[in-house]
Amino acid sequence: MTSLIEAPYPFQETLGFTVTDWSDGACTLTQPLHDHLGNRYHILHGGVHATLLDTAMGFAVAYTGDPDLRQLVMTLSLNVNYLGVATGEAVTATGRKTGGGRKTAFASGELHDSTGALIATATAVFRYRGTEQRTETK
Repeated sequence: MTSLIEAPYPFQETLGFTVTDWSDGACTLTQPLHDHLGNRYHILHGGVHATLLDTAMGFAVAYTGDPDLRQLVMTLSLNVNYLGVATGEAVTATGRKTGGGRKTAFASGELHDSTGALIATATAVFRYRGTEQRTETK
C-alpha cells in the first residue's frame, strides 16, 4: 500500500521538518532546532512557529485517507500566540480539525518543545480548493 505521508516538498526540505503522524482530522510534524532557523537572538524564529502550525493544521483538514488523492487547501486566516522559547533538540507541531463545512475548515494547533513545554498555539481557517491525484510518494 502507498504511504499516506507525502514526499517532502522543497520548502519542507529547506526547513527540515517531517510529518510524523497524519490521520483523519489530525497531523503531527517534528522540526529539529537548526541554527539557521534562529532569529537574531538565536532562538527559533517566529515565522518557523507559524509555518509549522499552519502546515500541521492544513494537513489535518486536508486528510482524505486515500494515498492517491490529495485534498488541496489554502489558508484564509492564521492566528498564532507565542508563549515561550523552545529548548531542547526539536519542536513538535500538532494540528487538529475543529469544524467546518463544504467549502471551509477550522483548525487549532499547538507547538511543544522537546521538554514538553507549550511554545505556541494557533487557530486557522482554510478553504478547500478541490482534489488532485498524487504522483509522488514517500
